[in-house]
Amino acid sequence: MRVIGLMSGTSYDAIEAAAADLVLDGEELVMTPLGARSLPWSEELRGAIGAVLPPAATTTEALCRLDTRIGQAFADAAVRAVEELGGGTADLVVSHGQTVHHWAEDGQVHGTLQIGQPAWIAEATGLPVVSDLRSRDVAAGGQGAPLVSIVDTLLLHGRPGVSAALNLGGIANVTVVPPGGDPVAFDTGPANALVDAAVRHFSGGARHFDEDGRAAARGRVHQGLLDRLLAEPYYARPAPKTTGKELFRLDHVLDALAVVPVPDPDDVLATLTRLTAVTVADACRAYGVTELVASGGGTRNPVMMRMIGEELPGVRVVPSDRLGLLSAAKEALAFAVLGFLTVHGLPATVPSCTGARRAAVLGSITPGAGPLRLPEPAAVAPARLRIASGQG
Repeated sequence: MRVIGLMSGTSYDAIEAAAADLVLDGEELVMTPLGARSLPWSEELRGAIGAVLPPAATTTEALCRLDTRIGQAFADAAVRAVEELGGGTADLVVSHGQTVHHWAEDGQVHGTLQIGQPAWIAEATGLPVVSDLRSRDVAAGGQGAPLVSIVDTLLLHGRPGVSAALNLGGIANVTVVPPGGDPVAFDTGPANALVDAAVRHFSGGARHFDEDGRAAARGRVHQGLLDRLLAEPYYARPAPKTTGKELFRLDHVLDALAVVPVPDPDDVLATLTRLTAVTVADACRAYGVTELVASGGGTRNPVMMRMIGEELPGVRVVPSDRLGLLSAAKEALAFAVLGFLTVHGLPATVPSCTGARRAAVLGSITPGAGPLRLPEPAAVAPARLRIASGQG
């Protein structure tokens, strides 16, 4: 089955589109990546997304308009992916949409909202679309995240030592796969979220991220500010747990700076980058991780990656590309896998990772141009993922 995966993360800087051929071979899921594209949001639409995110107030009209416009943008991305990556053919589109709220209180997630109306994708491509993949896990008592943990567990299955997958998006999350034990996954805290927010603040909106970590490289870590940020109670909570920009936003930084003033913006950015490294490393040490397989936008920040390595001496840190999974496209490919499992009637969550009562079949399906015809339900769920040689 040829599947298009679409993803926009908490940094909301681009729609990531990827295509892959997926086939079940007994207990093995074989993925052949066909390529990926990163399609940046327009500045106007990116601003509209930011304007509805907490703590901003919004209206149902604004959400309705944004739901349509994001759906149309995802539809354009899907059409391009089918033509440019799928050779003009595909069987299924899987759309994560854009998260605008994750309702969590006292460690429990009560709801989650991803917008980007899938009807626009189905209408533009004529293909069935799987969307709204997080809500079913929440309904089953889970955190709704990290959903990519099932791909991580399948990919890292059988590796020596204690292997973990790290994704550095707006928020950082890890999936730890110990030999002979249940995997665990959780958000460690901010990856790029606070760095990006601080860059926009200090540049007056002229810049959106610390390109190549240059500002952090110029700065010096301020230990007092770092200690203040590390006092955030989220870090001490047990896994499974999830967080987002509802907590880790600009106010989080400004509140800390009000108590511990740091006049040099570069020093602030160096400290925020070190915060990511420290919280990731603390999470890995707690589970005895010996190998860390990294992916996501943060892997393109050499200062962040260097700091993570400094905080984890003796741990092998490698990009997911080494395992055949393109780092920049990992989440889009992961959601392609989730949708593939859905249409085959297979659960796509790991309860020990999300905290759900049970593994659930995820998502809602929007039919394409013709009658909806799903594959025969698979008799056996995959136990491992093999990446075959492809164009990705």
